[in-house]
Amino acid sequence: MVEANVVGGIIGGGLIGLASLMLLALNGRIAGVSGIVGGILTGSAGDRWWRAAFVVGLIAGAEVYALARGGLPLHLQAQGLGLIAAGLLVGIGTRIGSGCTSGHGVCGLARLSPRSLVATLTFIIVAVITVFLSRHVFS
Repeated sequence: MVEANVVGGIIGGGLIGLASLMLLALNGRIAGVSGIVGGILTGSAGDRWWRAAFVVGLIAGAEVYALARGGLPLHLQAQGLGLIAAGLLVGIGTRIGSGCTSGHGVCGLARLSPRSLVATLTFIIVAVITVFLSRHVFS
C-alpha cells in the first residue's frame, strides 16, 4: 500500500501543475510565486486581484490540508529574527535570480527554458551545500 504522504505529494504536485497550466493558459502569466507576490505590491491596480487570489489560494490550500489531516507536519528550524533574515535573503535571491523555484523549476522547465534549467540546478546545488554545511560543519 502506498503511504499517505506519497499520495498527498502526488495530488499536491498535480494541483500545482494544474494551477500553473491554468494561469498560463487563461492569463498568459507564469506561476512564479515571488513575482506574483511582488506584483501585489508593485503591479498595476487591475493586475493585483488575481495575484492576491493566487496567494490566498496557496494559504487556503495549506489550511484545507491541515483541517483534513489534523494539522501540518511542519517543524520550523528557525524563529524570530532568524526566520525574518531567511525570508529577506530568499527575496533578495529571487530578485538576483530573476525568479524563484516555482517560476524556474515548475514553469521554466516545463517550457524547456535553458535559463530555468541553469537556475534550477543552481538552486539544488546551493541547497545541498547549505544542508551539508548546516548539519555537518556549523552544527
